[in-house]
Formats: sequence, structure tokens, C-alpha cells
Amino acid sequence: VQLQASGGGLVQPGGSLRLSCAASGFTLDYYAIGWFRQAPGKEREGVSCISSSDGSTYYTDSVKGRFTISRDNAKRTVYLQMSSLKPEDTAVYYCNVHLGRDFWGQGTLVTVSS
Repeated sequence: VQLQASGGGLVQPGGSLRLSCAASGFTLDYYAIGWFRQAPGKEREGVSCISSSDGSTYYTDSVKGRFTISRDNAKRTVYLQMSSLKPEDTAVYYCNVHLGRDFWGQGTLVTVSS
């Protein structure tokens, strides 16, 4: 099982980024995928997740209306479209899948700064 997160970078406040999580070693279609983030000096927190069955989604309150999670099972990839970014969104972003235990991608750094 491998998850490869990418798409992070430096962006100005108000800007946008799209993160990708490429999955391998398991059938993505059957599993929910989550995005988490960890800011410097803070605990890792859940940001968003998308179900396997009906594509239902969840967002933490601080990103509702700004972030959109989606999945393309044919491409074995889950996306996190982030808009109206704020400095407090600065963090390392990780994707996650639970297959008996948690598997994590290596993380991608998002820095929101002017």
C-alpha cells in the first residue's frame, strides 16, 4: 500500500492549490480516503474525507466552502482543491487510508504567505 501526495507549494493568501494523492497497492474504489494536515507545533488534524460508496464528503469547519475533495478511481487518485487559502492553512498535508491499520502518504508542504 502506497499513497503519494503532491501538489503543495508556496501560494499567496487568497490563492489556490490542488493536492493529489496517488494510490497504489490496493483497490482505491473500495476505500474512503482522508486528507489531514499538521501545522508547525500543532497536532495532526483531519481536513476532509471522501467515502468509497456514494462519494459523500466531510470537511472540517475551518475549510468548508473553500476546499473540495474528489476522487477519480480510474486514475487511482484523490484530489483536494483548495481555494481562498489563508495563512492558517499552512501545514504539511497528508492523505490517509485505513486498511486494517492507517497508511499515510509522505506529506506535501503547503505554505500560504505573502
